[in-house]
Amino acid sequence: MDRYQKTLAESQVIENDEVVAAEVKKIVENSGKYATPEVYQFLFSSIDLTTLSTEDSVKSVSEFTQRVNDFDNDYPQFKNVAAICVYSNFAEVVKANLDVEGVDIAVVAGGFPSSQTFDAVKVADVAMAVEGGANEVDIVMNVGRFLDENYEDLCDEIIELKHTCRDAKLKVILETGCLKTAANIKKASILSMYSGADFIKTSTGKIYTGASLEAAYVMCQCIKEYYQKTGNKVGFKAAGGVRTSEEALHYYAIVKEVLGDEWLNHDLFRLGASSLANSLLATMTGEEVKYF
Repeated sequence: MDRYQKTLAESQVIENDEVVAAEVKKIVENSGKYATPEVYQFLFSSIDLTTLSTEDSVKSVSEFTQRVNDFDNDYPQFKNVAAICVYSNFAEVVKANLDVEGVDIAVVAGGFPSSQTFDAVKVADVAMAVEGGANEVDIVMNVGRFLDENYEDLCDEIIELKHTCRDAKLKVILETGCLKTAANIKKASILSMYSGADFIKTSTGKIYTGASLEAAYVMCQCIKEYYQKTGNKVGFKAAGGVRTSEEALHYYAIVKEVLGDEWLNHDLFRLGASSLANSLLATMTGEEVKYF
């Protein structure tokens, strides 16, 4: 048994899909108790506001960033989003146009969304994005290597990309809709964290089914176990298909119930979204809003 298999075998996280579904159902049924103005405002300020379109351009990304700048003036009673998330080649555009403080610059890089390109290209992509101003980098775990159980190459790649990030945070996307089972999601979570991930993230939202509450539950259980073993706190990010205030609240409930209040801050909890921002803003203001 190699070190990867040994680490996976030592985990006590539940990997029975039926048990996971039952636990999630209980949490969701009681999530209404968290439906307060303060929680909805926290959820809004936890968003990585995202544009990942074929039509993205310098002009459109500049305008997207300006909308975040305008938010501070238009809604001074609320905290702004946590980050703007764009393709890696637009990091410089966001940096040049972002005027408000406290909003990070996040990029998707490293062969997003499939992770299928040369390792050297992934390294160059991440390095150039960080040089361009990104302080958060979202990469996709190489699912092909994972399914082949080629854990050494899989982990070596994440370790190298983490090193390339320098001071920027590394978020590793597991693509849970492709992994499907709790057992696979558990393994992917553990391998990513032991390879240096600062966050583990559910999905790209591009190819497979996006975030699911069941995946979130397993990932948070893995984060909890990892913290208990190492003392290191890894963040959780749900992305792909989180569109409504109610859905966001369910993810909040899972993080709170599994990980506790220590994880309910922007260093450890994020939501990757575009349409969710308007839904939460409508909930917060009590009127229909299409701001972003």
